[in-house]
Order: sequence, then structure tokens, then C-alpha cells
Amino acid sequence: MTTQTTTAPHGSLTELADGVHAFVQPDGGWCLNNAGLVVGADRTVLVDTAATEARARRLRDEVERVVPGGPDFVVNTHFHGDHTLGNGQFTPGAVVVALEGTRAESEEAGLGVHDIWPHVEWGETPLVLPDLTFQGSLTLRAGGLRAELIDVGPAHTAHDTVVWVPERSVLFTGDVVWSGVTPFVLFGTVTGSLRALDELRALGARTVVPGHGPVGGPELLDATGAYLTWLQQVAEDGVRDGLTPLAAAARAGLGAFAQLVDSERLVANLHRAYAELDGLPPGAPIDVPAAFAEMVSHHGGMPACHA
Repeated sequence: MTTQTTTAPHGSLTELADGVHAFVQPDGGWCLNNAGLVVGADRTVLVDTAATEARARRLRDEVERVVPGGPDFVVNTHFHGDHTLGNGQFTPGAVVVALEGTRAESEEAGLGVHDIWPHVEWGETPLVLPDLTFQGSLTLRAGGLRAELIDVGPAHTAHDTVVWVPERSVLFTGDVVWSGVTPFVLFGTVTGSLRALDELRALGARTVVPGHGPVGGPELLDATGAYLTWLQQVAEDGVRDGLTPLAAAARAGLGAFAQLVDSERLVANLHRAYAELDGLPPGAPIDVPAAFAEMVSHHGGMPACHA
């Protein structure tokens, strides 16, 4: 199988509620993430950016259509490049905000995603680290709206932020929640993700903007949880029967989750689930390159990245 090199359509900004917008990039596969915008009377908060220069410029153009001066704050929900490498399109005008742990992970990761998919037209994506960091929670006030930054990690990664806008009942989840796209917990935790989903349910959001895939409601939390619960069972069965993660994935197939985008992630996810069953604390480091390589082998080649 050869790597596909086609480019997906660019995303667009849609108003979900008064002053709250979502930037969605179909089909939500590798490096095609979502972003969000909270616009108040005197301040604006952008939630995440985009992977490539061209995509980040498109996001900037869409934001400036609503807020000509651009955002005052950019929140990075976690360290992965699809959510952070566009930071430079919004600085120095905006202050970049993230968990302290996310900043450290971003610095360590650098521009490594460029090496994973060298065929992608990344353009100029300088590493711009967060200026303002926090632990636990932080509220950014935008006029009459609050953007409540809540640490729910470890989940998708060791450090994950969601952004809750209580006045509009809109929740931006980063990659803790997925919509029509296979969840990915290689850098995070299965058990921690399930715990985080319970915390998010308690917020009672009417509108949920996932890290990848179409906007929905609280059913997206349940769909993500259903996959992770199934993943956990596949891992438990595999460990019981003495199977490797690769063998467990081959035996399990995909069942009800066969139609999710990027289904090959099952193998990498099983590496994380196996490590947790072996006693590894949630979010602790594992051999990511080895797990990713087995995923590629199972898939028959590098997964397609259409960024």
C-alpha cells in the first residue's frame, strides 16, 4: 500500500451559538483537526490552530473575517502538531496559553511530525511555544463569555485541556473526544480517557466540538467511550490468551467501529492498553516509535495524511 498524497479541502468557520464558532476540517483524519473561536465584546479566544502553513493561514483568514484584529489568546489543548504548529500565524498579537506540561511536551516534540509525513507541504511552521502556562484550571474572560480551561489529563496525552463555554453550553474537547474518527491514545491512556469522559459528561454540554470530525452533542462522548471500552476488552482478551497487540488486533477485527476514519490506530491503541494492564501508570511514556511501526505494518503502509 502506498501513501496517498492528495490534499483534503480546507476547513471553514461556522457559528454554533452567539459568539462561539467551530473551524472544522473534513474528514478529520491524520492532521485534519478542528479549532474553535470564542468572541466576546472585548476579547477573543482561539482554541487550537492547524498543522500546515496553508491551513493555519486559512484559519487566520476565517478568524479575521469575524474578528479583524485576530484573537487575543490562542489555547493549545495538547502538544500534537496539528493543534499547535499554526501558533506562529497568530503571534505576537495573541498570547499562546497551555498547561505547563503541554508546553514541555511541545518543546520536546519540536517539528517531529514533519518527519513522519515528509510528503506533506508543511510550509513555514516555526515552533512557537506557549507564553502563558497554568496548572489545574484557568478562566479567560471574553466580554460576557467565559472560556474555562480545564485540565482533564492524562487522557489523549499526558496533559489535556478542554475549553468550556458555560454561557453557551459549548465544549471544545481537543482530542479527548472524536466524531466519526478512531480515537488515538498511544501518547495518553485508555483508563484516563474514560475517566475524563465522565468528567466532561458532568458539564452537561449541549454542543460538543471534538478534536477531529463533525460537531455534535453529548452523544460524541458516549461514542468515544464505547470505542475505548471495546478496546479495553480486546486488550484484556489478548493478554489472557497470550497474544501480542498486533495479533490481538488481527483477531479482533473492527466490528462496529469498522467505518471510523483511521481504523489502523487499533494496533497503536492496544500497545497503550497492554502497557496499562501491565501496570504502567496512565500517561506514562512507552515506546511510541515501535508501536507506531507495528501500526504501519498492520495497515500495510503509512497511514494517509491529507493535510
